Amino acid sequence: MKAMQARVRKLLEENKIDGFIGLKMEHGHPAPFMFSRENLGEMETLVVGDVRYPLNKALLKVSGQYPDLTFGVMVRGCDERGITELLKWNQLHRDRVIPVGVACSSELAQLCECYKPYPSDWVVGEKTEGIAKSKRLQKIEGMNQKERLSYWLNQFNKCIKCYGCRDVCPMCFCEVCSLEDRNFILTGKLPPENPTFHLSRAVHMVGRCIDCGLCEEACPSNIPVRTLYKKINEIVKEYFDYRTGESSEGKSPLNLLGEVTLELSDVNK
Repeated sequence: MKAMQARVRKLLEENKIDGFIGLKMEHGHPAPFMFSRENLGEMETLVVGDVRYPLNKALLKVSGQYPDLTFGVMVRGCDERGITELLKWNQLHRDRVIPVGVACSSELAQLCECYKPYPSDWVVGEKTEGIAKSKRLQKIEGMNQKERLSYWLNQFNKCIKCYGCRDVCPMCFCEVCSLEDRNFILTGKLPPENPTFHLSRAVHMVGRCIDCGLCEEACPSNIPVRTLYKKINEIVKEYFDYRTGESSEGKSPLNLLGEVTLELSDVNK
């Protein structure tokens, strides 16, 4: 944590950033905070640990409000993937963002079943091995098609349409949300039409999901939506050879215009 505080302080004092979006303890809980040259005395309150928060969402907001300023932001592996994609989608300016990395602990990597639980550069933590295949996903894939359908319908029936999964997602940046479009999602109905609500969002996350898992953590009904998105990411990798946020080159398959022919050899997938 001291290394993070020192790096941020140096960036601010050398005028390389105008502010740093990190976490500060408030009333015993970590909360987002903007560290700046005007409040350097608060630097000792900057915290890291295995605390997760959609800081990229805060970055999007302040960058939109102050496009001429440069901001630093604390990032984990998933957060870095998010920044890479947000740059591709022209939501951020490359020369206006300076990430400061944190490598996740092995415990957090195991909990998230993250394939790359560290950013390309970090000042806090140590590199730990990623998880190549999700055990939770393997368990569901071990079911037959009828069992899988029943499983997901039962899970989606728990939905109370609180929009928590959307609101916490650092990759949800559309000005108009399709999940609030009456032509797609019926209003005033709980649970929402099954499986339209969650499949609509799942399709929307193709090529965008960074596997941060915040959607699942925010869900009050404990719906395993992260497992669903892990499968989507696998399909995108298999058919398009694209992994969200892995490279700064190229764009998401659904962010391209043109004719594409795709043959699905196994419809049961």
